[in-house]
Amino acid sequence: MNAVLIAVAVMLVLSLLRINVVFSLIIGALVGGLTAGLSVAETIKAFTGGLGAGATIALSYGLLGGFAVAISKTGIPELLVAAILKLVRREGDSQKTGLAKTLIFLLLLMMAIFSQNLIPIHIAFIPLLVPPILKVLNMLQIDRRLIATILAFGLITPYMLLPYGFGAIYQEIVATQMGLSGLAINLDDIPGAMVIPALGMVAGLVIAFVLYRKPRQYKQQEVEVEKLQLNVKKSSVFFTIISLIAALYVQIETDSMIAGALAGITVLYITGALKWKEADLLLTEGMRMMAFVGFVMITANGFASVINATGDVENLVEASAKLLAGNVSLAVLIMLVIGLIVTMGIGSSFATIPIIAAIFVPLGLELGLSTMAIIALIGTAGALGDAGSPASDSTLGPTAGLSVDGQHNHIWDTCVPTFICYNIPLIIFGWFGIVYIL
Repeated sequence: MNAVLIAVAVMLVLSLLRINVVFSLIIGALVGGLTAGLSVAETIKAFTGGLGAGATIALSYGLLGGFAVAISKTGIPELLVAAILKLVRREGDSQKTGLAKTLIFLLLLMMAIFSQNLIPIHIAFIPLLVPPILKVLNMLQIDRRLIATILAFGLITPYMLLPYGFGAIYQEIVATQMGLSGLAINLDDIPGAMVIPALGMVAGLVIAFVLYRKPRQYKQQEVEVEKLQLNVKKSSVFFTIISLIAALYVQIETDSMIAGALAGITVLYITGALKWKEADLLLTEGMRMMAFVGFVMITANGFASVINATGDVENLVEASAKLLAGNVSLAVLIMLVIGLIVTMGIGSSFATIPIIAAIFVPLGLELGLSTMAIIALIGTAGALGDAGSPASDSTLGPTAGLSVDGQHNHIWDTCVPTFICYNIPLIIFGWFGIVYIL
Protein backbone atom coordinates (compact mmCIF):
# COMPACT_ATOMS: atom_id res chain seq x y z
CA MET A 1 0.00 0.00 0.00
CA ASN A 2 1.10 3.56 -0.68
CA ALA A 3 2.48 5.19 2.46
CA VAL A 4 0.92 8.58 1.67
CA LEU A 5 -2.56 7.09 1.42
CA ILE A 6 -2.05 5.13 4.64
CA ALA A 7 -0.73 8.13 6.57
CA VAL A 8 -3.52 10.46 5.47
CA ALA A 9 -6.20 7.80 6.03
CA VAL A 10 -4.99 7.12 9.58
CA MET A 11 -4.88 10.84 10.37
CA LEU A 12 -8.38 11.44 9.01
CA VAL A 13 -9.96 8.39 10.68
CA LEU A 14 -8.48 9.28 14.06
CA SER A 15 -9.65 12.89 13.67
CA LEU A 16 -13.18 11.75 12.78
CA LEU A 17 -13.12 9.61 15.92
CA ARG A 18 -12.54 12.85 17.83
CA ILE A 19 -8.91 12.08 18.64
CA ASN A 20 -6.98 15.33 19.09
CA VAL A 21 -5.74 16.56 15.69
CA VAL A 22 -2.16 16.99 16.92
CA PHE A 23 -2.04 13.37 18.10
CA SER A 24 -3.75 12.23 14.89
CA LEU A 25 -1.07 13.94 12.80
CA ILE A 26 1.75 12.44 14.86
CA ILE A 27 0.32 8.92 14.72
CA GLY A 28 -0.46 9.27 10.99
CA ALA A 29 3.11 10.39 10.29
CA LEU A 30 4.55 7.49 12.28
CA VAL A 31 2.35 4.93 10.50
CA GLY A 32 3.18 6.45 7.11
CA GLY A 33 6.90 6.39 7.75
CA LEU A 34 6.87 2.78 8.94
CA THR A 35 4.70 1.73 5.98
CA ALA A 36 7.25 3.26 3.60
CA GLY A 37 10.04 1.21 5.15
CA LEU A 38 11.55 3.93 7.30
CA SER A 39 12.70 2.95 10.75
CA VAL A 40 11.16 4.50 13.83
CA ALA A 41 14.30 6.59 14.31
CA GLU A 42 14.26 7.77 10.67
CA THR A 43 10.57 8.64 10.85
CA ILE A 44 11.01 10.61 14.06
CA LYS A 45 14.06 12.38 12.61
CA ALA A 46 12.10 13.38 9.51
CA PHE A 47 9.18 14.49 11.65
CA THR A 48 11.20 16.60 14.08
CA GLY A 49 13.25 17.99 11.21
CA GLY A 50 10.11 19.47 9.70
CA LEU A 51 8.75 21.04 12.88
CA GLY A 52 10.89 24.15 12.60
CA ALA A 53 9.20 25.16 9.35
CA GLY A 54 5.97 25.77 11.26
CA ALA A 55 7.49 27.79 14.10
CA THR A 56 7.26 31.14 12.31
CA ILE A 57 3.62 30.55 11.43
CA ALA A 58 2.81 29.49 14.99
CA LEU A 59 4.45 32.58 16.49
CA SER A 60 2.70 34.77 13.92
CA TYR A 61 -0.70 33.38 14.86
CA GLY A 62 0.06 33.68 18.56
CA LEU A 63 0.94 37.37 18.29
CA LEU A 64 -2.00 38.04 15.98
CA GLY A 65 -4.29 36.33 18.48
CA GLY A 66 -2.94 38.59 21.23
CA PHE A 67 -3.42 41.62 18.99
CA ALA A 68 -6.97 40.54 18.19
CA VAL A 69 -7.97 40.11 21.84
CA ALA A 70 -6.39 43.44 22.71
CA ILE A 71 -8.49 45.16 20.04
CA SER A 72 -11.60 43.32 21.19
CA LYS A 73 -11.25 44.96 24.61
CA THR A 74 -11.34 48.47 23.15
CA GLY A 75 -15.12 48.15 22.81
CA ILE A 76 -15.36 48.20 19.03
CA PRO A 77 -16.76 44.64 18.71
CA GLU A 78 -19.39 45.42 21.36
CA LEU A 79 -20.52 48.46 19.41
CA LEU A 80 -20.84 46.26 16.33
CA VAL A 81 -22.89 43.67 18.19
CA ALA A 82 -25.09 46.36 19.69
CA ALA A 83 -25.80 47.78 16.24
CA ILE A 84 -26.82 44.34 14.97
CA LEU A 85 -28.97 43.67 18.03
CA LYS A 86 -30.97 46.81 17.35
CA LEU A 87 -32.22 45.06 14.22
CA VAL A 88 -33.44 42.05 16.17
CA ARG A 89 -36.59 42.22 18.27
CA ARG A 90 -37.06 39.63 20.97
CA GLU A 91 -40.65 39.16 19.90
CA GLY A 92 -39.38 37.94 16.54
CA ASP A 93 -39.76 40.57 13.82
CA SER A 94 -39.00 38.32 10.82
CA GLN A 95 -38.07 41.22 8.53
CA LYS A 96 -35.52 42.64 10.94
CA THR A 97 -34.26 39.16 11.78
CA GLY A 98 -33.70 38.46 8.11
CA LEU A 99 -31.86 41.76 7.71
CA ALA A 100 -29.67 41.01 10.71
CA LYS A 101 -28.77 37.58 9.31
CA THR A 102 -27.95 39.09 5.92
CA LEU A 103 -25.71 41.73 7.50
CA ILE A 104 -23.87 39.11 9.53
CA PHE A 105 -23.33 36.87 6.50
CA LEU A 106 -22.10 39.77 4.36
CA LEU A 107 -19.86 41.13 7.12
CA LEU A 108 -18.14 37.80 7.74
CA LEU A 109 -17.82 37.04 4.02
CA MET A 110 -16.32 40.45 3.24
CA MET A 111 -13.90 40.28 6.17
CA ALA A 112 -12.76 36.79 5.16
CA ILE A 113 -12.17 37.91 1.56
CA PHE A 114 -10.42 41.12 2.59
CA SER A 115 -8.20 39.16 5.00
CA GLN A 116 -6.61 37.39 2.04
CA ASN A 117 -6.13 40.25 -0.39
CA LEU A 118 -7.00 43.78 0.67
CA ILE A 119 -5.95 43.55 4.34
CA PRO A 120 -3.77 40.41 4.41
CA ILE A 121 -4.16 39.41 8.06
CA HIS A 122 -5.47 35.92 7.20
CA ILE A 123 -7.37 34.30 10.08
CA ALA A 124 -6.38 36.87 12.69
CA PHE A 125 -9.71 38.70 12.30
CA ILE A 126 -11.75 35.64 13.34
CA PRO A 127 -10.98 35.62 17.09
CA LEU A 128 -11.52 39.39 17.03
CA LEU A 129 -14.88 39.44 15.25
CA VAL A 130 -16.62 36.08 15.76
CA PRO A 131 -16.73 35.47 19.55
CA PRO A 132 -18.53 38.77 20.30
CA ILE A 133 -21.35 37.92 17.86
CA LEU A 134 -21.89 34.33 19.03
CA LYS A 135 -24.68 35.53 21.32
CA VAL A 136 -26.37 37.15 18.35
CA LEU A 137 -25.95 33.96 16.31
CA ASN A 138 -27.59 32.02 19.14
CA MET A 139 -30.52 34.44 19.27
CA LEU A 140 -31.01 34.17 15.53
CA GLN A 141 -30.59 30.37 15.69
CA ILE A 142 -28.02 30.47 12.87
CA ASP A 143 -26.35 27.13 12.20
CA ARG A 144 -22.67 27.68 12.93
CA ARG A 145 -21.78 25.18 10.21
CA LEU A 146 -23.02 27.80 7.75
CA ILE A 147 -20.76 30.42 9.33
CA ALA A 148 -17.80 28.02 9.09
CA THR A 149 -18.44 27.47 5.38
CA ILE A 150 -18.83 31.21 4.74
CA LEU A 151 -15.50 31.90 6.44
CA ALA A 152 -13.80 29.02 4.59
CA PHE A 153 -15.02 30.38 1.26
CA GLY A 154 -13.54 33.79 2.00
CA LEU A 155 -10.25 32.29 3.21
CA ILE A 156 -9.72 30.04 0.17
CA THR A 157 -11.33 31.43 -2.99
CA PRO A 158 -9.52 34.82 -3.03
CA TYR A 159 -6.00 33.36 -3.02
CA MET A 160 -7.02 30.94 -5.78
CA LEU A 161 -8.27 33.71 -8.05
CA LEU A 162 -7.03 37.17 -7.09
CA PRO A 163 -3.30 38.01 -7.49
CA TYR A 164 -3.09 40.20 -4.39
CA GLY A 165 -1.96 39.59 -0.82
CA PHE A 166 -1.88 35.86 -0.11
CA GLY A 167 -3.16 35.32 -3.65
CA ALA A 168 0.05 36.85 -5.00
CA ILE A 169 2.08 34.45 -2.84
CA TYR A 170 0.08 31.39 -3.89
CA GLN A 171 0.20 32.23 -7.58
CA GLU A 172 3.91 33.05 -7.38
CA ILE A 173 4.51 29.59 -5.91
CA VAL A 174 2.49 28.02 -8.73
CA ALA A 175 4.43 29.92 -11.41
CA THR A 176 7.82 29.26 -9.82
CA GLN A 177 7.27 25.55 -9.28
CA MET A 178 5.87 25.05 -12.78
CA GLY A 179 8.92 26.82 -14.19
CA LEU A 180 11.25 24.60 -12.19
CA SER A 181 9.33 21.59 -13.52
CA GLY A 182 9.94 22.55 -17.14
CA LEU A 183 6.97 24.74 -18.07
CA ALA A 184 7.59 28.48 -17.81
CA ILE A 185 4.34 30.44 -17.60
CA ASN A 186 3.19 34.04 -17.45
CA LEU A 187 2.05 34.95 -13.95
CA ASP A 188 -0.80 36.97 -15.44
CA ASP A 189 -2.31 33.79 -16.94
CA ILE A 190 -3.05 32.21 -13.57
CA PRO A 191 -6.21 34.18 -12.63
CA GLY A 192 -7.80 33.38 -16.00
CA ALA A 193 -7.04 29.69 -15.60
CA MET A 194 -8.54 29.63 -12.10
CA VAL A 195 -11.89 31.26 -12.94
CA ILE A 196 -13.74 27.99 -13.55
CA PRO A 197 -12.41 26.27 -10.39
CA ALA A 198 -13.35 29.40 -8.42
CA LEU A 199 -16.91 29.07 -9.75
CA GLY A 200 -16.92 25.65 -8.09
CA MET A 201 -16.28 27.39 -4.77
CA VAL A 202 -19.18 29.76 -5.47
CA ALA A 203 -21.41 26.75 -6.16
CA GLY A 204 -20.25 25.24 -2.87
CA LEU A 205 -21.22 28.40 -0.99
CA VAL A 206 -24.71 28.20 -2.49
CA ILE A 207 -24.91 24.54 -1.44
CA ALA A 208 -23.94 25.53 2.12
CA PHE A 209 -26.82 27.99 2.33
CA VAL A 210 -29.17 25.21 1.22
CA LEU A 211 -27.80 22.52 3.55
CA TYR A 212 -27.54 24.66 6.68
CA ARG A 213 -30.42 27.08 6.20
CA LYS A 214 -32.60 25.60 8.97
CA PRO A 215 -32.52 27.08 12.49
CA ARG A 216 -30.26 25.31 14.97
CA GLN A 217 -30.64 25.62 18.72
CA TYR A 218 -27.69 26.57 20.92
CA LYS A 219 -27.59 27.38 24.59
CA GLN A 220 -29.04 30.85 24.86
CA GLN A 221 -27.12 33.57 26.62
CA GLU A 222 -29.08 36.72 27.28
CA VAL A 223 -27.62 39.82 25.67
CA GLU A 224 -28.71 43.30 26.67
CA VAL A 225 -27.99 46.02 24.16
CA GLU A 226 -27.50 48.49 26.99
CA LYS A 227 -24.72 46.36 28.46
CA LEU A 228 -22.92 46.27 25.16
CA GLN A 229 -23.09 50.01 24.61
CA LEU A 230 -20.17 50.70 26.88
CA ASN A 231 -18.56 54.08 27.35
CA VAL A 232 -16.18 53.60 24.48
CA LYS A 233 -13.91 56.60 24.10
CA LYS A 234 -13.66 58.09 20.65
CA SER A 235 -9.91 58.31 21.17
CA SER A 236 -9.74 54.54 21.78
CA VAL A 237 -11.62 53.87 18.56
CA PHE A 238 -9.31 56.26 16.69
CA PHE A 239 -6.13 54.74 18.11
CA THR A 240 -7.42 51.23 17.44
CA ILE A 241 -7.92 52.13 13.79
CA ILE A 242 -4.38 53.59 13.75
CA SER A 243 -3.03 50.35 15.21
CA LEU A 244 -4.76 48.32 12.49
CA ILE A 245 -3.32 50.57 9.79
CA ALA A 246 0.14 50.31 11.38
CA ALA A 247 -0.10 46.53 11.56
CA LEU A 248 -1.14 46.34 7.91
CA TYR A 249 1.54 48.76 6.71
CA VAL A 250 4.38 47.07 8.60
CA GLN A 251 3.23 43.60 7.52
CA ILE A 252 3.20 44.65 3.86
CA GLU A 253 6.56 46.46 4.10
CA THR A 254 8.33 43.65 5.96
CA ASP A 255 6.32 40.71 4.58
CA SER A 256 6.08 39.52 8.18
CA MET A 257 2.92 38.89 10.19
CA ILE A 258 5.08 38.90 13.32
CA ALA A 259 6.35 42.43 12.65
CA GLY A 260 2.85 43.59 11.75
CA ALA A 261 1.32 42.25 14.95
CA LEU A 262 4.12 43.78 17.04
CA ALA A 263 3.55 47.16 15.37
CA GLY A 264 -0.18 47.04 16.09
CA ILE A 265 0.33 46.03 19.72
CA THR A 266 2.97 48.74 20.17
CA VAL A 267 0.57 51.45 18.96
CA LEU A 268 -2.08 50.22 21.41
CA TYR A 269 0.50 50.35 24.21
CA ILE A 270 1.87 53.80 23.40
CA THR A 271 -1.51 55.47 22.86
CA GLY A 272 -3.05 54.00 25.99
CA ALA A 273 -5.84 52.25 24.07
CA LEU A 274 -4.50 49.11 25.76
CA LYS A 275 -4.17 49.61 29.49
CA TRP A 276 -0.75 48.65 30.81
CA LYS A 277 -2.10 46.83 33.86
CA GLU A 278 -4.36 44.67 31.63
CA ALA A 279 -1.98 44.20 28.71
CA ASP A 280 -0.12 41.12 29.91
CA LEU A 281 -3.32 39.23 30.77
CA LEU A 282 -5.03 40.16 27.49
CA LEU A 283 -2.09 39.29 25.26
CA THR A 284 -1.61 35.99 27.06
CA GLU A 285 -5.32 35.24 26.62
CA GLY A 286 -5.08 35.91 22.89
CA MET A 287 -1.98 33.79 22.46
CA ARG A 288 -3.61 30.96 24.38
CA MET A 289 -6.68 31.19 22.12
CA MET A 290 -4.52 30.72 19.01
CA ALA A 291 -2.08 28.26 20.58
CA PHE A 292 -4.02 25.24 19.31
CA VAL A 293 -3.79 26.53 15.74
CA GLY A 294 -0.06 27.05 16.18
CA PHE A 295 0.54 23.56 17.54
CA VAL A 296 -1.44 22.02 14.68
CA MET A 297 0.50 24.02 12.08
CA ILE A 298 3.84 22.99 13.62
CA THR A 299 2.77 19.34 13.75
CA ALA A 300 1.43 19.49 10.18
CA ASN A 301 4.87 20.55 8.98
CA GLY A 302 6.37 17.52 10.68
CA PHE A 303 3.73 15.34 9.01
CA ALA A 304 4.56 16.89 5.62
CA SER A 305 8.25 16.23 6.17
CA VAL A 306 7.59 12.52 6.75
CA ILE A 307 5.33 12.40 3.67
CA ASN A 308 8.15 13.83 1.57
CA ALA A 309 10.69 11.45 3.11
CA THR A 310 8.67 8.39 2.12
CA GLY A 311 8.98 9.24 -1.60
CA ASP A 312 5.55 7.72 -2.14
CA VAL A 313 3.91 10.84 -3.58
CA GLU A 314 5.92 10.25 -6.76
CA ASN A 315 5.14 6.55 -6.63
CA LEU A 316 1.43 7.28 -6.25
CA VAL A 317 1.39 9.47 -9.34
CA GLU A 318 3.58 7.18 -11.44
CA ALA A 319 1.45 4.15 -10.59
CA SER A 320 -1.67 6.09 -11.48
CA ALA A 321 -0.17 7.18 -14.82
CA LYS A 322 0.57 3.59 -15.80
CA LEU A 323 -2.99 2.55 -15.08
CA LEU A 324 -4.46 5.42 -17.05
CA ALA A 325 -2.97 4.51 -20.44
CA GLY A 326 -3.60 7.95 -21.95
CA ASN A 327 -7.13 8.43 -20.60
CA VAL A 328 -7.02 12.20 -20.12
CA SER A 329 -10.35 12.56 -18.32
CA LEU A 330 -9.53 9.88 -15.79
CA ALA A 331 -5.94 11.10 -15.42
CA VAL A 332 -7.04 14.63 -14.55
CA LEU A 333 -9.58 13.32 -12.06
CA ILE A 334 -6.99 11.12 -10.34
CA MET A 335 -4.45 13.95 -10.17
CA LEU A 336 -7.05 16.21 -8.57
CA VAL A 337 -7.84 13.52 -6.01
CA ILE A 338 -4.12 13.13 -5.28
CA GLY A 339 -3.92 16.86 -4.65
CA LEU A 340 -6.90 16.52 -2.32
CA ILE A 341 -5.23 13.70 -0.40
CA VAL A 342 -1.90 15.51 -0.02
CA THR A 343 -3.45 18.81 1.10
CA MET A 344 -5.85 17.05 3.47
CA GLY A 345 -2.81 15.46 5.08
CA ILE A 346 -0.45 18.41 5.42
CA GLY A 347 -3.12 21.10 5.76
CA SER A 348 -1.48 23.66 3.46
CA SER A 349 -2.29 24.44 -0.16
CA PHE A 350 0.87 26.51 -0.37
CA ALA A 351 3.03 23.57 0.75
CA THR A 352 1.23 21.15 -1.59
CA ILE A 353 2.28 22.93 -4.80
CA PRO A 354 6.00 22.04 -4.60
CA ILE A 355 5.10 18.42 -3.84
CA ILE A 356 2.84 17.90 -6.85
CA ALA A 357 4.13 20.34 -9.48
CA ALA A 358 7.28 18.40 -10.32
CA ILE A 359 5.16 15.37 -11.23
CA PHE A 360 1.94 16.90 -12.56
CA VAL A 361 3.64 19.23 -15.05
CA PRO A 362 5.46 16.53 -17.08
CA LEU A 363 2.47 14.21 -16.77
CA GLY A 364 0.15 16.96 -18.00
CA LEU A 365 2.41 17.67 -20.97
CA GLU A 366 2.53 13.95 -21.76
CA LEU A 367 -1.27 13.87 -21.76
CA GLY A 368 -1.37 16.79 -24.20
CA LEU A 369 -2.96 19.33 -21.84
CA SER A 370 -2.65 23.02 -22.72
CA THR A 371 -0.60 25.40 -20.61
CA MET A 372 -3.75 27.00 -19.19
CA ALA A 373 -5.16 23.56 -18.37
CA ILE A 374 -1.98 22.59 -16.51
CA ILE A 375 -2.08 25.86 -14.57
CA ALA A 376 -5.66 25.11 -13.55
CA LEU A 377 -4.66 21.53 -12.70
CA ILE A 378 -1.83 22.60 -10.39
CA GLY A 379 -3.78 25.48 -8.83
CA THR A 380 -6.90 23.42 -8.23
CA ALA A 381 -5.07 20.32 -6.99
CA GLY A 382 -3.22 22.50 -4.50
CA ALA A 383 -6.35 24.24 -3.22
CA LEU A 384 -8.32 20.99 -2.90
CA GLY A 385 -8.36 19.80 0.68
CA ASP A 386 -7.72 23.20 2.23
CA ALA A 387 -11.42 23.07 3.04
CA GLY A 388 -12.03 20.03 5.19
CA SER A 389 -8.50 19.33 6.37
CA PRO A 390 -8.28 19.11 10.17
CA ALA A 391 -4.81 20.69 9.97
CA SER A 392 -5.71 23.61 7.68
CA ASP A 393 -5.86 27.13 9.04
CA SER A 394 -8.92 27.60 6.81
CA THR A 395 -10.74 25.22 9.17
CA LEU A 396 -8.78 25.88 12.36
CA GLY A 397 -9.47 29.62 12.11
CA PRO A 398 -13.28 29.34 11.96
CA THR A 399 -13.24 26.76 14.76
CA ALA A 400 -11.11 29.05 16.94
CA GLY A 401 -13.82 31.69 16.76
CA LEU A 402 -16.93 29.51 16.81
CA SER A 403 -15.93 27.09 19.58
CA VAL A 404 -15.10 29.51 22.38
CA ASP A 405 -18.29 28.54 24.23
CA GLY A 406 -17.83 24.81 23.63
CA GLN A 407 -20.76 24.44 21.23
CA HIS A 408 -18.87 23.89 17.98
CA ASN A 409 -16.85 20.76 17.11
CA HIS A 410 -13.80 21.19 14.87
CA ILE A 411 -14.25 17.98 12.87
CA TRP A 412 -18.02 17.58 12.56
CA ASP A 413 -19.05 21.24 12.53
CA THR A 414 -16.19 22.73 10.49
CA CYS A 415 -14.15 20.10 8.63
CA VAL A 416 -16.94 17.81 7.41
CA PRO A 417 -19.30 20.61 6.24
CA THR A 418 -16.53 22.50 4.43
CA PHE A 419 -15.27 19.29 2.83
CA ILE A 420 -18.71 18.43 1.47
CA CYS A 421 -19.55 21.95 0.30
CA TYR A 422 -16.26 22.84 -1.38
CA ASN A 423 -14.07 19.89 -2.29
CA ILE A 424 -16.74 18.06 -4.29
CA PRO A 425 -17.80 21.10 -6.40
CA LEU A 426 -14.15 22.12 -6.80
CA ILE A 427 -13.25 18.72 -8.24
CA ILE A 428 -16.25 18.79 -10.59
CA PHE A 429 -15.71 22.34 -11.87
CA GLY A 430 -11.93 21.98 -12.00
CA TRP A 431 -12.12 18.67 -13.88
CA PHE A 432 -14.65 20.00 -16.36
CA GLY A 433 -12.68 23.17 -17.02
CA ILE A 434 -9.36 21.36 -17.46
CA VAL A 435 -10.67 18.62 -19.72
CA TYR A 436 -13.28 20.42 -21.81
CA ILE A 437 -12.65 24.16 -21.75
CA LEU A 438 -9.01 25.01 -21.13
